[in-house]
Amino acid sequence: MRKRPWIVDDELGELIEPLLPPWPEQSPGPRPVSDRLCLQGILYVLYQDISWQLLPLELGFGSGQTCWRRLGRWHEAGVFDRLHRLLLAKLHAAGELDWSRACVDAPHPREKGGAGTGPSPVDRRKTGSKHHLICDGKGTPFKIVTTAANVNDVTQTLALVDGIPPVAGRPGRPRRRPDALLGDKGYDSNPNRKELRKRRILPVISRKGTPNIEGLGKLRYVVEQTFALLHQFKRLAVRWERRLELHDALVSLACGLICWRRLKNRKP
Repeated sequence: MRKRPWIVDDELGELIEPLLPPWPEQSPGPRPVSDRLCLQGILYVLYQDISWQLLPLELGFGSGQTCWRRLGRWHEAGVFDRLHRLLLAKLHAAGELDWSRACVDAPHPREKGGAGTGPSPVDRRKTGSKHHLICDGKGTPFKIVTTAANVNDVTQTLALVDGIPPVAGRPGRPRRRPDALLGDKGYDSNPNRKELRKRRILPVISRKGTPNIEGLGKLRYVVEQTFALLHQFKRLAVRWERRLELHDALVSLACGLICWRRLKNRKP
């Protein structure tokens, strides 16, 4: 029988539990739904892309409103960002991160509304948002930034690079800079190249009006693969959360889950 992806196994539960803020002991009202069940309810919505109001009560996750509120509370406490950083450190310790290069890209915008949206470049009548992603040379997500659909990719280059969290896991200072940054012509910018070199990062970015750098596509394909993994979480394929912070919470959780899969599936 195929495992239900929203079920939190004991190993993952042991990682997440210390990160969760304690529930106030003197909180009024009935006993709250357990954190693990709420997390499974959040994962159910993330995987199945159903409305929070349609979360099946018979599964024991509590109401959609309960899980929705717990998601916001955990995001404010930085739970999912800390989980992502913890799993990156474990991958780094296992030698599963490729720091020789990082790749950036942003696919077509995802429609719907809310904060961080703007006119879609493919249909100006609709608003939408767009994911900008930086990953390592193996496709492990480092950072995702959500912007309005009409924001140019090049404007987010430095935000993505500087948004890479410090990754511990090995002796010495935590690492947060790749050796090189690979990008297509959408990231062509001489000022950005200068800033990348200041950060001791080699820019490998094709220039507009010239042929693409030979072999660049063979190295950058991993970022497309990572977007495919990200959008397997159906709730992220089209943005439904009008509150940007809740959408970002789900994105951060998805990045952590991708890292968890890589950690579990790595070759011994």
